[in-house]
Amino acid sequence: MAAEKGAILYAYWLSSCSWRVRAALTLKKIPFEERTVDIVKEKKQFTEDYRAINPAQKVPALAIDNVVLVESMAIIQYLEETRPQPALIPKTPLLRARMREICEIVVSGIQPLQSFGLKPQFETEDQFQKFTKHFSERGFETLEDLVQKSAGKYCIGDQITIADICLVPQFYNAYSRYSLDLAKYPTISEIYNTLLQHEVFQKTHPKNVKPKK
Repeated sequence: MAAEKGAILYAYWLSSCSWRVRAALTLKKIPFEERTVDIVKEKKQFTEDYRAINPAQKVPALAIDNVVLVESMAIIQYLEETRPQPALIPKTPLLRARMREICEIVVSGIQPLQSFGLKPQFETEDQFQKFTKHFSERGFETLEDLVQKSAGKYCIGDQITIADICLVPQFYNAYSRYSLDLAKYPTISEIYNTLLQHEVFQKTHPKNVKPKK
């Protein structure tokens, strides 16, 4: 069997959505090259060149198998369906539903409401910070209750799943920005700290992929 050609991940080092895909690629041992799209200072996502890659002008985008895929969850699901080992979804319907509950809280209930893309819609930095912190804390309160139903070593028993891939970047993002009181979220805090020690999350951590000046 011919060796798999490397994929190209268009991403930003501090983007939680980018980290999700970076972690999935690494867990599945899929070779890839990461190309930086600076979405904060240089706003490269708004160039016509990048729009040709991703019409939504967001990160991430993944070029793989002679196609370009956008939206982190669609990308991860494609990787799972085309490269099913190691599996990132649980075996039973109930546990898969639990996993998807956790994922949806992160990707629909937290991340879009704390995105830097919302910042121009607020008159002051303080208004933006209060808004984003409120919805982050509300989301983590929900996650704490949900994860208690399925947790083992990780979000779903002792298997790393897409739920963990969603949790780690979002929790890191919120903790870095708001200094969250971890005592309020003992279950997900413990899982988060355990996952941070895993080789995959160490390797894909923003501090280890930040472009050098």
